[in-house]
Amino acid sequence: MKPRARRKDIRVRTAHAATGAVMGLTWLTLPLLTPPPPAPAISTPHPHHTTTTAPEPDRTADLLPLLVAATALGFAAYTHRRRTRRAGTRTTPALVSPAPPTPTPLESERQTRAALVRTDDCIRTSEEELSFAATQLAPDTLAPFTDALRRAHTEFSAAAAIWRRYEESGATDTNTRRHAQTGVLGRCAEAGRLLDARADPLDRLRALEEAPARPLARAESRFRALTPRTAAASATTAELRRLHTPSAVTGIAGYVEQAKDRLVFATARLNESHQRADRGEPYDAARQLRAAEGAVVQAEVLIGAVERLAAALREAAALVPPALTAAESHLGGVRAGRAPAAVASADLAARLARADAALAAVRTGLTSGPYDPLDALRWIVRAVEDLETGLPGALRAAARLVAGTAVAAADDFVGVHRGVTGARARARLSAAQRALDSENFVDADTLAGEARELAERDVLAHSAPDTAAHQRAAGGLAGAVLGGVLLAEEPDAGPPACFGGPETRARRRAR
Repeated sequence: MKPRARRKDIRVRTAHAATGAVMGLTWLTLPLLTPPPPAPAISTPHPHHTTTTAPEPDRTADLLPLLVAATALGFAAYTHRRRTRRAGTRTTPALVSPAPPTPTPLESERQTRAALVRTDDCIRTSEEELSFAATQLAPDTLAPFTDALRRAHTEFSAAAAIWRRYEESGATDTNTRRHAQTGVLGRCAEAGRLLDARADPLDRLRALEEAPARPLARAESRFRALTPRTAAASATTAELRRLHTPSAVTGIAGYVEQAKDRLVFATARLNESHQRADRGEPYDAARQLRAAEGAVVQAEVLIGAVERLAAALREAAALVPPALTAAESHLGGVRAGRAPAAVASADLAARLARADAALAAVRTGLTSGPYDPLDALRWIVRAVEDLETGLPGALRAAARLVAGTAVAAADDFVGVHRGVTGARARARLSAAQRALDSENFVDADTLAGEARELAERDVLAHSAPDTAAHQRAAGGLAGAVLGGVLLAEEPDAGPPACFGGPETRARRRAR
């Protein structure tokens, strides 16, 4: 690329040459366009009569413009040829725009983690809006959107698996890192594309801006149904604390208060949506309605987590006695030599001793007062699993219950705190879900516990000193941002989350 001053100099010289050529041509054609003046008569004396003769025309004057024009054209051609030859033989490198700087390894990893978080958020918010669309649209109409959501979830799961393998491998070479990051970014981009492609069609079907009355009524109906459930969840939490040890209810600590916080926010947004619709502001009315829908869904998740835990604890309490009996019987079989050959190792005695101690602790807990049934099942299952003999039928059902409850609890926690939960917790949770789907129940339980712990650390790192009561007094805005109901990229906490991928979110912000 030539310097600007150089390009300007060339343009000036070219213009001068062209001007000279035009002037020369004008001079050339001027004699042809102007009729010659009549030649004056010259009288010659003659003895008998007078003769008039015209002078011979000067041909040199007519050829002069032609010579000037030819000279100008020749000079222009010579200048152009010289400039072309000089450009072809130039050795000085042309000036080019500088390439964007290559991101550092830390920046690349940050971008990759951000893509994982953003994709998971898009999937979760799409699920939330689709739950409202399901009350409005027929199943066959909804099918393309549920299919896009399913495929996006598959892409995210693959991306999370790639990233987790890379982090656990401890690889530090550039090629391995670049390969992993490319795989993650590509999968995340595809998940976002799938959701973005269905965002506008879903908007047209829901028609929140054209006819907000019916969607508003549906949101209010779901909101009202949560009022008695919230009161019941509060009573359930108190009862669980009375029946079980504190560890049994740690996972739902503060959930009722957070649900009330989301409902306060939803109340304000539903009222605001009504007012905007009455004032003829359909876009703002739809924006407020989306925020209310997101808050209602998260309140349902929080209340549902309390209800599910209560049901799981009842089922676990019923399973503990038969599972304990099955485990003791299995250990007896191992001692009698009926275990697979894989167990016949030098440390078999140590493993049996650990299993006996675990089962004895469970029996003591059953008779000493309140205990945690799910944790008791976890001890039983892992005591037998440590023997590497497989899980008998009763213990397999116990393992499924423990793992399923742990994965669901971790998923609930990440979902209602997604505004601050990082990539490590989400990748670990995705691995737990894959293990659960593959019926690797012990691994699923372990991974879910790790995901929950990582997510709790993220929340603690971003938590504000405000109490839940203070947040509700402020309209529940802090809880809505914490839960990702509102996108926190903008000063006013941003627009509400909705169905779609990253490009859809960008469009919603720009509108």
